[in-house]
Amino acid sequence: MKKFLKYTAYLVAAVILIAVAVASYITLALPNVGQPENIKVDATPQRIERGKYLANNVTLCMDCHSTRDWTKYAGPMVAGTDGSGGEKFTAADGFPGSVEVPNLTPYHLSSWTDGELFRAITTGVKKDGSAIFPLMPWPYYSKMDREDVYSIIAYIRSLKSIKTDQAASKLDFPLNILVHTMPQKASLGKLPDEKDTLKYGGYLVASAACMECHSPVDKGKILPGMEFAGGREFVVPGQGTVRSTNITTDKVTGIGNWTKEQFVKQFKQYADSTRKPVNVGPAQFQSVMPWYRYGALKVSDLEAMFAYIQTIKAVKNKVTKFTPMETKD
Repeated sequence: MKKFLKYTAYLVAAVILIAVAVASYITLALPNVGQPENIKVDATPQRIERGKYLANNVTLCMDCHSTRDWTKYAGPMVAGTDGSGGEKFTAADGFPGSVEVPNLTPYHLSSWTDGELFRAITTGVKKDGSAIFPLMPWPYYSKMDREDVYSIIAYIRSLKSIKTDQAASKLDFPLNILVHTMPQKASLGKLPDEKDTLKYGGYLVASAACMECHSPVDKGKILPGMEFAGGREFVVPGQGTVRSTNITTDKVTGIGNWTKEQFVKQFKQYADSTRKPVNVGPAQFQSVMPWYRYGALKVSDLEAMFAYIQTIKAVKNKVTKFTPMETKD
């Protein structure tokens, strides 16, 4: 019996040592995507303008890296907070830890090289070599055209410097270790010709990470075969749980019966300058979809996106769009 206990103790100790060794390797040696490139982005007016369009209306960098007013429907961006960071994700949102989205203005990024910014956007690795949790959808940005990423960098450099500081991210165990394994080397793509409607629409849909939000997930992974089928849950503190829409071509539970005109109108209604954001009270329906940002997409871009979405296989998945939080009487 004593020998059994002795060998058991040795085995447990060995397992612990192996676990510590693996954890140490992961946290010290990873991520490993290579050094940042030695590049200097020429901030031409054309690049800044293109980057402004992408960062505000396609990749939505400004949506997360600014303050949104969640007392209004769809959380419109608070004027004057462009790139200052501050959106928070905590346990109250169903997030495994806490993340305060960082400042993107020159106040925070002036010490970053263009190569470091490029690496962060396309591989998910910060200036200090640590991993960026894919709450920022860098896996999608990693497939963008190099020139488009350059344009985003040029635009970010042009932002007004705003002095704000955010707390360091804290992820729950074991995610705080696994996050180091997530960054990957970029596999950049090419911007298709706009005349190639399907490829161009697919590029925009991928760059906007539509699939990421419009797919159900389990432990952070999209369920195979359920891409674009909706149902991903987002907790909105004070309101309840909202779920993304099924945007596959299923005619019953998706948007298979929508016309191109209906699709475009759904977005462009939020570009109406006379439209006033609607107040949202406790337990009332809210949307995390940044309609006001997407509302400024060009009509031709929306049409291309719709054309691509029409090629996605139909998946029957009825989604309960909103479950209000329980309120006390």
